This record gives sequence, structure tokens and C-alpha cells, in this order.
Amino acid sequence: MTTAQVSFLLEVRSSKLWHKATNLLVRLVWYVGLSLLGIVFLLPFFWMLSTAFKEPGQVFAYPIKWIPDPIVWRNFVDAWKVAPFTRFLQNTIIITAFCMVGEILSCSLTAFAFARIPFKGRDILFIVLLATMMLPPQVTLIPTFIIFSKLHWVNTFLPLIVPSWFARPFYVFLLRQFFLTIPTELEDAARVDGSTRLRIWWNIFIPLSKPAMATVLIFSFIAHWNDFFEPLIYLNSQSKKTLTLGLTTLRDAYSTQWHWMMAIAVLMVLPCLAIFFMFQNYFVEGITMTGTKG
Repeated sequence: MTTAQVSFLLEVRSSKLWHKATNLLVRLVWYVGLSLLGIVFLLPFFWMLSTAFKEPGQVFAYPIKWIPDPIVWRNFVDAWKVAPFTRFLQNTIIITAFCMVGEILSCSLTAFAFARIPFKGRDILFIVLLATMMLPPQVTLIPTFIIFSKLHWVNTFLPLIVPSWFARPFYVFLLRQFFLTIPTELEDAARVDGSTRLRIWWNIFIPLSKPAMATVLIFSFIAHWNDFFEPLIYLNSQSKKTLTLGLTTLRDAYSTQWHWMMAIAVLMVLPCLAIFFMFQNYFVEGITMTGTKG
């Protein structure tokens, strides 16, 4: 082997090593940056968790004591007894459950129609549906409240549940994009066997759309479980309040029981975390695939 060939191989090897080192350094910078950013986003959660175990005098102590001393476990029990939080929890579960079922059924049916049923003006109607997403809920609040008031639905769960049975545009968009990825051969084979469109939707599209369904379920659960605005508008009596409204009972005109409020907030966050980690794989897959076609 000549000297030129040896020098050439050494240059190639050094360039590969430099390329690997550069990639490693870039990845290291990215990971460190993302980790620091993640810590910044988690600081409010850490403060909430820390405050939930503190005594009242330690809440605003300076410098901040991130680890409570002593750890006060009774904050959770005391906060739960201050107001009828068991009733608030029941109300929240009822509203969230009915809304999730309504949104899954109505949004999947609507998305199936936009994805697989050809009809005149389908694309224009879909664009109009997406355009409604640009309207903030505050714009339609007053006329919607007047309608529900005329129907005598104020101070009931109906204004919070019934709209969920008429398809949310964002969820329709997600499910439609996923339905477009399902092979048409499955639908054609089902038609040959005599299946109706409703049966195709229920027996083929629903079972094959678990990632998209899980994504909608997570979004729906978090949206209704943490909803404060609409229950504040439509629910008046104490017996019909939700958990988010129940938190306001820990605040009066003179003081706020922050340690109790944070304890209830921690309990409210736990179901959201559990739902997310249970469906995490489906959620990631659903978000990834909903934009691959269409």
C-alpha cells in the first residue's frame, strides 16, 4: 500500500470520527437543552406537590423549601372534608364520562362520513367545519347561554354534556385523517359480504382506529375533567359543582388555604397522568398517523 493510499484512508477515518463526534455533540446539546426545558416546565408541578404537604406557614416561606419539613399528610384528608368533594367528584365523573362517550360516537361517525362517503359538497362542508375552530367559545357564549336558558337547562348537566354529542371539529379532523389511512380494500370486501356503512364503521373502522380513538379519549378526558369555564357559567347550586369549582370553596374574601387547594389539585392531576400513561403508546401513534394522508 502506497503512502498516498494510507494517507487517504487516514483522512477518511478521521472524517468519519469527526462526523460521529459532531453528531454526538449535537445530540448531547439537544438532550441537555430539552432536559433543562423540561425542568422549567415541571417546576410549577413540583411547587404544587411540595405545597400539598406543607404547613400553612411554610407555603410562602423564603427561601423556598422544596422538601416540606415536616411532611403533612393530613392536608389531603382535611381538604377533602372542608367541602363535599365526594359529591363534586361524582359530578365530574358523570359529566366527563358522558362527554367522552358522546364525542367518540359523534366524532367518529362524522369523520367516517367525511373520509369514506362521497357526497356533493363534501370537501366544502369539511372546510366549513374546520373554519368553526377559529371561533373562540367566548364569541358564542351569550347566544348559547340564551338558548340553554330558554330550554331551562341552566343549573343542570345538560349544557355541559349535550354539545359533546354533536361532534367537535378538532376530533373530527383527527379521526378523518386516520380513517383515510385505512385500506379501501377492507371496506370493499365488507360491502361484498353485504355489510352496511354503519356496520363497516362499527366492525372495521372502530377496531382499526385504536390509536386515534385513544388520542381523542385523552384529549376529551383532560378537557372535561379540568373544565372550569363552562361549569362556572351553567352550574349554580352547590350540589352540582365539579371539582374545579369546588377548589374555589377553599378561598374566601380574606384568605386562601393554599396547602388544601394544592392537595386537591394533586388529587385532580393523578387521573390525568394515569390516563395518559395507560394510553401513551396509542396516543403517540395516533398523533403521528393522523397527518400522514389527506
